[in-house]
Amino acid sequence: MPEPLLVIACGALAREIAELRKLRGWQHLHLKCIDASLHNQPAKIPGEIRKCIDENRHRYSNIYVAYADCGTGGAIDRVLDEEGIERLPGAHCYQFFAGPEAFERLSDEEPGTFYLTDFLARNFDRLVIRALKLDQHPELLPEFFRNYRRVVYLAQTRSEELAASAARAAAYLGLEYRYVYSGYGGLESGLNKAVRRRDEHEKDSHILA
Repeated sequence: MPEPLLVIACGALAREIAELRKLRGWQHLHLKCIDASLHNQPAKIPGEIRKCIDENRHRYSNIYVAYADCGTGGAIDRVLDEEGIERLPGAHCYQFFAGPEAFERLSDEEPGTFYLTDFLARNFDRLVIRALKLDQHPELLPEFFRNYRRVVYLAQTRSEELAASAARAAAYLGLEYRYVYSGYGGLESGLNKAVRRRDEHEKDSHILA
């Protein structure tokens, strides 16, 4: 059997990676997810990634990390440099979904932009309203979001249901709403690169054998 590729991913990307695995026929891509709620405590993410690598090194010679920097100030990269493992490009998922040039244009148009992805549109109530306790203290909403001017929903899929959820989120925040279809962007290209590298490694192993 070909050696599998282990992808250690943020739980916020689990659904998208599973869909890409199915669409692209990446049967030998195995997935381990880390709790997406750690984005509220990004300093803990590098340690969890290292722990997951250590727990799986004996089983996988091919490992890829499906995280951007995610607010860790380079700490994820320091772990991965020590481990000799690559990750998705970019500072955060908004950048790799939109692509660096498109994201820069969106940021330049309006620096005060609050971004949503499919995951965040689907889980807005849990990850924003309840996590910030806005359901208990709605008076805090203007303070938390006073520097924002609009919501941009970077859609991975063409879902009317998720677009409606994103529009409701913008209305709840009292912000202008904009829909941008991004598809899987750098998530797909990054995973594709990792899969190709695994395939090349497999080919070289057969030649040496």
